[in-house]
Amino acid sequence: MLAIVISLAIPFLSFEIIEEVPVTTITEPEFVPIPFSNENIAVVETIDYTSIAVWSLYGIITILLSIRFGKNIWKLISKSDSNPTVKYKNATLVLVDEKTLPHTFLNNIFINFDDYNQRNIEDELYTHELVHVTQKHTLDILFIELLITIFWFNPLLYFYKKAIQLNHEFLADQKVVESYNNVPFYQNLLLQKGNGNQTIYLASNLNYLVTKKRLIMMTKNTTKSVAFLKKTAIIPMLTGIVFLCCVDIIAQEKIVTKATPKNNTIDEQDYFKGVRIRYYEKLVKTKNGAKYSKIIFDKKYENLTKSEKEEIQLFLMIPKPFEKKSPTAKELNEYKNAKKYAIWIDGKNVPNKELNQYKPEDIAYFSGSVILKNARTKKHPQPFQYWFYTHPHFEKEKMDKPIPKYPGKEIVIWKEGRTKNIMLSDKSAVKATTITEVPTKKQESDLYNLAELTEKPEYQTGLEAFYQYIGSNYKIPEEISTKKISGKIFASFIVEKDGTLSNIKILRDMGYGTGEEAKRVLENSPKWLPGKIDGKPVRTMYSLPIAIKSE
Repeated sequence: MLAIVISLAIPFLSFEIIEEVPVTTITEPEFVPIPFSNENIAVVETIDYTSIAVWSLYGIITILLSIRFGKNIWKLISKSDSNPTVKYKNATLVLVDEKTLPHTFLNNIFINFDDYNQRNIEDELYTHELVHVTQKHTLDILFIELLITIFWFNPLLYFYKKAIQLNHEFLADQKVVESYNNVPFYQNLLLQKGNGNQTIYLASNLNYLVTKKRLIMMTKNTTKSVAFLKKTAIIPMLTGIVFLCCVDIIAQEKIVTKATPKNNTIDEQDYFKGVRIRYYEKLVKTKNGAKYSKIIFDKKYENLTKSEKEEIQLFLMIPKPFEKKSPTAKELNEYKNAKKYAIWIDGKNVPNKELNQYKPEDIAYFSGSVILKNARTKKHPQPFQYWFYTHPHFEKEKMDKPIPKYPGKEIVIWKEGRTKNIMLSDKSAVKATTITEVPTKKQESDLYNLAELTEKPEYQTGLEAFYQYIGSNYKIPEEISTKKISGKIFASFIVEKDGTLSNIKILRDMGYGTGEEAKRVLENSPKWLPGKIDGKPVRTMYSLPIAIKSE
C-alpha cells in the first residue's frame, strides 16, 4: 500500500539543486515596437473532436465504475443495518440468512445465522477475520478500488489490488498459525471452505483464489535478519527513484564582471552628449513645398526624458566594435559570383574577380546584406552585397575599437514610415559638410504608410472575412496545443499594387513555431484590394497583431 502512496506523491515532489553558471551580461538597447494598425486578428484553437471523444469515453466509464463502487458500499452497509448483530471482541458479527463464508467490511464480520447458532464456525476463522478488522484491511481495499475507479485505464492497479489482498491473507494466516500452532489442520480447513460462495469484492474474505500460495507461505520460515535486510533494501531503491524523478538541477546565472579597458567601453550618455535631437511627427505638403507639421521635441540628448529616449532608441544604435572573422574557402569562392554578389574591399567597390588575390586568412572581417528588388540599381543589380576588410585596413581604421563620440552634432528624425537621419557634421571636423535633405516626390516603387493613403488596403471580401481566413487556416503548433497559452504575434508585410502580399516579416512571436505558421498563412492569403492615393494603386506597408489563444 505504501508503494502506491509513494508513487502518487512522487510527481508532486520537487527538490531543486541550484548550480551556478558563470555568465557575462551584455546590455542591449531596448526594443521599441513600431506602430501597428488598429486591426487585431484573433486566432482561436479549433475544436479537437478526437480529444472530446476520448474524454467523453473516460467520463462515461468512470461514472459507471463510480456507480458500481458506491452501490457495493451501500449493499454492505444496508446488509449490516438490516440484519441482527452480535458484539464479538472488537468487532460486530452480522448474522445473515444466505449461506456464505465469513467476510469482513470495516468492523463488521458477516457470517451465516444458522452456522453461528449451531457453532459450525471454527475459532480459527474468527481469528482470521478479526485480523482484518484490527488491521483495518478494508480501508486498503477501499483506497485501491477508488484509484481503480479514477485510473481504470492503468492495468498496474489491478495487479496492485491482487497483491494487497494476498498480503492481507498472509497477515491473517500468520496470526492464526501463531495462535493455534496447527498448520495441517488450518490448511485442511482452508481447502474445505474453498468452494464457498463468493462475497462482494469490497470485503476481505477467507475464500481467496490464491489458496495455493497461502498454503506454501504457512510452511515458509523467514528469519528476522533476512526480513530486515529485505526491508532496508528498499531504501536505496526509493532514494534513486526520488533523485531521478524529483530532483531538478537549476542553472543560476552567476554574473561575472570582466575588467575591460576604459577606452573600450561606450557610455550612451557620453556618445550622444551635446547632440541635438529633433523629432518630427510627420510630413505634410504645402503650396510652398514640403514642411514638417509638428515637432515632438527638440532638445539635446542628455535632456531627453526616459520615454523620449525609448521612442527613438531604434534610430540611435551605438556602433559596436568588430570582432575579427574570416570567411571559409568555400564562402570566399562563392562570393566571386558577379551575378549574385556586389563586392567592396576596404571600402571600395571592386569587380568580384579581385577576390582571387586574397586567401581566407587575408580577410580580417566581412559582412553582407540582402538588397530588395526596389533598391537595386543598374550598376548593382545583384541581390546581395558584401564588404571585406583586410588586416592592414582593419588595424588602421581601428575597427575593433569603439567610436568614442557621435560624429555629427544633430540628428533629425521624422515618423510615419519615412524615417531618415540628417547629420550636420562638426565644423571642426575634416571635410566638414552640411547635409540637408528635403523629402522628394515618391517614385513608382516607393512604399507608403496608412496615414498617407486616401484609400486603405483591404481584404477583397472585407476585414471580417480576413479574420475568418486567418482563424480557419492557422494551425496551432503541437507544442502549445495542450497548454493553456495566449499571446500575440506581430507581423508586417507589403500590400503590392496588384493586391498580393510580399516581404512578410514576423517582428515578434511566442516561440514554438507560432511565427512560422503565421508567415505561412499570410503567404497563402488571397489578394487584397491595394491602397490608393487619389485613385491610383500604391505599394503599402501594413502591420498587424495576431492574437493566439490555446485552451
